[in-house]
Amino acid sequence: MDSLGQLTGSQKDELMDQLKQQIAVANAQELITKMTEKCFKKCITKPGSSLDSSEQKCIAMCMDRYMDSWNLVSRVYGNRIQRERQRL
Repeated sequence: MDSLGQLTGSQKDELMDQLKQQIAVANAQELITKMTEKCFKKCITKPGSSLDSSEQKCIAMCMDRYMDSWNLVSRVYGNRIQRERQRL
């Protein structure tokens, strides 16, 4: 940790940008993993070599709802963080 104090301002900014990118990638991976697990469990009753039309429709709708929910929660959480920062 002592080496962080030796970084210049631009190096710290670059490090923060890299961390933000890694967090964004991790969040996207988590979203895809959870969405896949939940929608598969909900929509695929008997796995086979292909999806029938009702399974395809269920998967599409499930993914849309999951993404909408994820976006809503993310937006509300972001707004809450902003409010908390403004209070400080």
